[in-house]
Amino acid sequence: MLHRISIDHDSCKGCNLCLQICPKKVFQDTAEIGSSGFRLKEAAYPEKCTGCGLCELCCPGAISVDPVPGEVLAETLSEQAARRIQSHARGGWKEAKSILSPGRYFMTGNDAVVEAALAAGCRFFAGYPITPANEILEGMSRRVKEVGGEFIQAEDEIASMFMVLGAAWAGLKALTATAGPGFALMQEGLSLADMAEVPCVVVNVQRAGPSTGQATRPGAMDMIEARYGSHGGVQRIVLYPESVQETFDLTVEAFNLAERFRTPVILLSDGYLSHLSEKVEVNEKLRVYDRVYVPGEPAFGPTPDFAAPSMPRFGDGENISVTGSTHDKLGKRSTADPSVQQNLVLYLDRKIVEHADELTDCEELFLDDAETVVVSFGTVGRSAKWAVKQARKMGNPVGFLRPRTVYPFPWRRIGELAGSVRRLIVPEMNQGQMFHVISERISNEVVSLPQPNGQIIDPRRILRYLMEGFW
Repeated sequence: MLHRISIDHDSCKGCNLCLQICPKKVFQDTAEIGSSGFRLKEAAYPEKCTGCGLCELCCPGAISVDPVPGEVLAETLSEQAARRIQSHARGGWKEAKSILSPGRYFMTGNDAVVEAALAAGCRFFAGYPITPANEILEGMSRRVKEVGGEFIQAEDEIASMFMVLGAAWAGLKALTATAGPGFALMQEGLSLADMAEVPCVVVNVQRAGPSTGQATRPGAMDMIEARYGSHGGVQRIVLYPESVQETFDLTVEAFNLAERFRTPVILLSDGYLSHLSEKVEVNEKLRVYDRVYVPGEPAFGPTPDFAAPSMPRFGDGENISVTGSTHDKLGKRSTADPSVQQNLVLYLDRKIVEHADELTDCEELFLDDAETVVVSFGTVGRSAKWAVKQARKMGNPVGFLRPRTVYPFPWRRIGELAGSVRRLIVPEMNQGQMFHVISERISNEVVSLPQPNGQIIDPRRILRYLMEGFW
């Protein structure tokens, strides 16, 4: 938000309080002498004004500060000031050259996370060793320093999550990777990232739990925790690939979404996908998004259009506070005003919800004539897709839907299917977590096919259920 600063020179007493009190040094003396015998003041750098109101409070009636929308920049600031803002603004879409040479590679899912993160511009990693995510930590310990970044093996997952937040405010794209037990420890830091609008990426390589569980076996037991594990009830963006190629692509997408929406983005993997080796196509260039910074703009929401606000970095000279408490647009704590709390929480929710249709990304097969649709997530989608194709060959009208974006959940697409299909079948490597999410919102028959034994679901089991009706 920009501000129009008016000075009534007839009322100016030349006390110099405006020069002394302004933390951004907006004011300076002019060459003109006023009626009081002192030099008159001018708002020489209005683009630096944060609207804190200190000058109005301390000045005996000569200064007024009024917010104005950014689109009237030319009317509010001098041409010189406008040029200063434009020259210091940064961020937005750009075309980046891949860290790897273009071509085909054979890599694991964990290796794909490392290479894709670097390609997306990640230059900071903090983490703690945990199976089955260790190869991400090991890979980043070598690779991030090769491109001028920083690596820290923290004392635990709590510390690594907060280090990531600090690195993000220092201007770096930051990543951490963990598994179920570590992900639980990171929830407090993730909640701070929600409230302070900190862009970062967290990779959770799921395993069979709870607690230590089967540390080396695959599971999809954190599906609910990824969305609802943190206190406060805000929205989350959660992605879950099914292949190593998708792991590479969705890691890049995770960083782009984190930067665009100024929010933590969670990339789910599992003990199977993380160690699966497959072909990956790497292009010479890719589109990446860098967070937007406009000098003088408020660093926090709410914003009028639910867009992510400007984000400065340490050293830019912005007079803001970064807090987990309820706050205004400059980060100033406001914990007693119910309207500030409501507006802020609704904004944090709606800046993602308002873009839910854009964020929705699903793989769909055979839905035009389907009477039954198998809805699957992540690695289980590989088994489900094979079973659906085989069932189709046998004349069974079955369709396939796999959301790559787990949250925001594709409710609109599910709602469209609910009007034309008889039932939905949800196979999962857990006790039926996404089955409950789906069945609570639609009236169609929803069948859960759970398997929480730490093994990938055999596609023949899904096929047998589709054809014979038992599990």
